[in-house]
Amino acid sequence: MTLDTIVLGLGAMGSATVDELARRGQRVIGFDRHDPPHTLGSSHGRARIIRMAYMEDPAYVPLLRRAYERWTDLQSASGRRLLQTTGGLMIGTSGSAAVEGSRASAVEHGLPHEMLGAADIRRRFPAFHVPEDSLALYEEIAGVLFPETCIEVYLTRAREAGADLRMNSTVECWEVDGDTVRVVVNGTEFTANQLVLTAGAWSPELLPDHAPCMRVSREVMHWFEPAGGAEAFLPDRFPVYIWEPPDGDVFYGFPALDGLDGGVKVAIHHSGDHVTAADIDREVHPHDVERMRACLRGRMPALDGDWIEGAVCMYTTTPDENFLLGTHPAYPNVHMAAGLSGHGFKFASVIGEILADLVTTGSTAMPIAPFAPGRFS
Repeated sequence: MTLDTIVLGLGAMGSATVDELARRGQRVIGFDRHDPPHTLGSSHGRARIIRMAYMEDPAYVPLLRRAYERWTDLQSASGRRLLQTTGGLMIGTSGSAAVEGSRASAVEHGLPHEMLGAADIRRRFPAFHVPEDSLALYEEIAGVLFPETCIEVYLTRAREAGADLRMNSTVECWEVDGDTVRVVVNGTEFTANQLVLTAGAWSPELLPDHAPCMRVSREVMHWFEPAGGAEAFLPDRFPVYIWEPPDGDVFYGFPALDGLDGGVKVAIHHSGDHVTAADIDREVHPHDVERMRACLRGRMPALDGDWIEGAVCMYTTTPDENFLLGTHPAYPNVHMAAGLSGHGFKFASVIGEILADLVTTGSTAMPIAPFAPGRFS
């Protein structure tokens, strides 16, 4: 039997896509190299930031509006905690991308926000020891997504809607043959009318024509025990944040989402060495911890306490740090979400809808032209 659609990769983007396709009545099969949600790719770590005043580019804001709607609907339908609003600070100095990029998106799209000076930041959020020349954009709607739970919910719903999901499956090759696509998985050939590639850090090997514009990097997440206790970092008094110092690594973090006992998550944005998904070093080393401490020391001294644990994940980054999202430039029945550049998880809910639109109708109403996969050709 020829399937309607095959989806390769069942992390954030793939799980949302198989759910949406199955609910539209498609005969869909999804494959994953591991057994998601897992800790071997790019969709783990217990927390991901979601925000609307997007410093990367105002072009993302229409997608974010829809993503928020769909995450909220999914949370209501599932009865699971997927999204928590905490407020968010984008901290930097005049001219920094964190401040000016966020402000540009907020102004262009009329998003509610506040601009804070150094004294305002210190008064409202005393854990941040910001220099006098600091500025921040505060956005009340920003918050946290819980990635493992999101993926669990999507995969459960997809199975209930009839999707065939096969884990621990290695894709050997795929090829387009006219109006159909053939995929070989664990030595068995599957045929479908459409193919969707959502393979995360394995995308370069599955999309060799696009591999030159995707760089996989090793990134490390950390959890620290605040030196004076976690009370000041509880979600009702401490926001998610991205901090762009003028003279150091850009880093980001979260409140104490597990209460007083679970530690506080922080990480450096775009910190890692060039790797592949096959050869990445998954051990967290003392130098990784010290590099993170160098960000916290002097800026968030209350958080520079005992290191609790760390985890390694991967970014797959394009030259302009924007997504590869849309239809393959050579094959009208192959679609992709790849090269999500370390800021993609929050879009999974809308990307699943976009990819399902492309599969079922050949187009989408969402404005994805800036992310066309063929733009680097």
